[in-house]
Amino acid sequence: MRRKGVSTVLVQQRVMLMLFGVMLFTLLLVGRLAYLQIARNQFFQAKAVEQRIQRIPVEGRRGTIYDRNGIPLAVSVNATSVYAVPAEVENKEHTARVLAGILDLDYDAVLARLSKRTASEWIKKKVSLEETEAVIRANLPGVGVVDSSERVYPYGSVAPQVLGFVGVDNQGLEGIELYYDSILRGTPGQAVFERDAVGKAIPDGIRGYVPGSPGADLVLTIDYYIQQVAQREVERATRETGSRLGLIVITDPKTGEILANAIYPTFDIENFSAYPVANRRNIAVTDTYEPGSTFKAVTMAVALEEGVATVNTGFFDPGYITVSGWRIRCWHRGGHGPQSFFETLQNSCNPFYAKLGMDLGGERFYPNLLEFNFGSKMGVDFPGEAPGTVHAPSSKVPLVTWANIGFGQGLTMTPLQLLAAFGAIANDGIYSVPHYVREIVTPEGTIGPEVPPQRRVISSATAEIVKEALRRVITRGSAKRAEAPGYFVAGKTGTAQVVENGRYSHSKTVTSFAGFAPVHDPQMAALLVLWEPQGAFFGGIIAAPVFSRLTQQVMPFLGVERQALAESGYPQVTVPDVVGLTVAEARKALQEAQFVVELIGEGERVVGQAPAGGDKANRDSEVFVFTDTDYLPAATDWPEPFGV
Repeated sequence: MRRKGVSTVLVQQRVMLMLFGVMLFTLLLVGRLAYLQIARNQFFQAKAVEQRIQRIPVEGRRGTIYDRNGIPLAVSVNATSVYAVPAEVENKEHTARVLAGILDLDYDAVLARLSKRTASEWIKKKVSLEETEAVIRANLPGVGVVDSSERVYPYGSVAPQVLGFVGVDNQGLEGIELYYDSILRGTPGQAVFERDAVGKAIPDGIRGYVPGSPGADLVLTIDYYIQQVAQREVERATRETGSRLGLIVITDPKTGEILANAIYPTFDIENFSAYPVANRRNIAVTDTYEPGSTFKAVTMAVALEEGVATVNTGFFDPGYITVSGWRIRCWHRGGHGPQSFFETLQNSCNPFYAKLGMDLGGERFYPNLLEFNFGSKMGVDFPGEAPGTVHAPSSKVPLVTWANIGFGQGLTMTPLQLLAAFGAIANDGIYSVPHYVREIVTPEGTIGPEVPPQRRVISSATAEIVKEALRRVITRGSAKRAEAPGYFVAGKTGTAQVVENGRYSHSKTVTSFAGFAPVHDPQMAALLVLWEPQGAFFGGIIAAPVFSRLTQQVMPFLGVERQALAESGYPQVTVPDVVGLTVAEARKALQEAQFVVELIGEGERVVGQAPAGGDKANRDSEVFVFTDTDYLPAATDWPEPFGV
């Protein structure tokens, strides 16, 4: 009996324990259900609705791109896109056949889209008004249209390498369209409808439409009218010279704003896929080259800043200079003889600028080159900017490298980098980074682009000397053909050899002219570059006349009036010929003719003079008298660089 009583108690305890467990589980289950049904009710209702909602994206209209005058260059206009909900398409073969006929698509491709087990499929984007109306009239179950936009160009291909283009999904693919894509693109909207478990629209379900928000507009620095002049002139120059490639870039040197950027061969922006990819490159920013003698203006500026040269520095050019066993020749066989400081640039004297490069050396030349942003990106508002290359000083960089850099070979840069340097010289030593966008226009207001601040790279005194030297290149030197009467051009020609397989080519060159005008108050700086011209290839012959035409056409658009050429007001007299005389005899003859004598060298007899005997010069001006030639021993021939 006792055992039976104990067993009954154990059973009762176990039953009570199980009952308690069941009750606890029930309470937990009820609590969980209460939590899900009450506390999380709104969350799960939203999730349920979301599962039933089908969303079709609607593009926000892309912002307009204007030139600086408010002329629209790229505009988005209304268009539509056709989509399908495969679960709602009743007769897929018939629907595919109708859509393929209306939209000019491949039947099998359309059928494949309609047969997918997806919520929705795009059939075709950017369809015409006629195609849209035909799709609507067809009244095909499961097929619909939504608003989108299409990029059009009211004035055709204006600076196409700058503008770039967009893809079918309204995204920027190249150029300004790509760089400012997040600003131009806007915010997408959506069309929504409620669907059942198999993807079909619920007749009385939720339906809605939220339009996209438009993107911001851009106002470029490009001037439509000046761009037209540049495009016409670069095409003419490239064709007439048989060049492989041509470029003209024009800036405002006081602000860095790019007024024109023209490249030939070019492409049709509305049919870009029909042209080679190379035609779409904005080589002003993305490609580098060796600038040749145009770079001598920078070398002159750095030498003046570092005290390596002054306006009284003279040089005797025998036709070459020997550096570390390499002979660097002047472009003018036989040399220029005695040269004043200004004449070295007028005559584009390679040996003198090679000497300046050596005198500066890497320790002084390199930091100044970095100040001009050579060898690094400037921060141009354009994708794919190239930094160029400049050798950092080291024991592995021979002296001849700095000699070559002195006259513009042995380093590479983008065309815009060189033009920015000329802009700094024109702007009294203040450097501005070139840029393409002037304003960003949003619903909240107008803001400026993010452009690196202006900064001084050379003193105003140095800038004035270099400007005078560049002006003399036009009036007395190798670029007389660049003169635009009444606009007072200053600039420098350049002809550099193309590097092929690590060596300078003797047949392929890059010819250029960089300059600005008017010299006393520059309103434009410009660069013309022609790659691999045929026949006469010197910059003074083929590039300078283009700059003259360019200046005479652009200046009126900038509001610069042509001025009458003023006389100097100083009497011109003939310079005595003193070559061969003793120093004392030469000094006496020149002083009697009322010239100021500047003695170069320590010899006892005159071997050269500048200006030359018989030339006309202003009374009281300087005559440089050379008393030794500073010839250096002959050595191995260096590949002959061009210069003028």
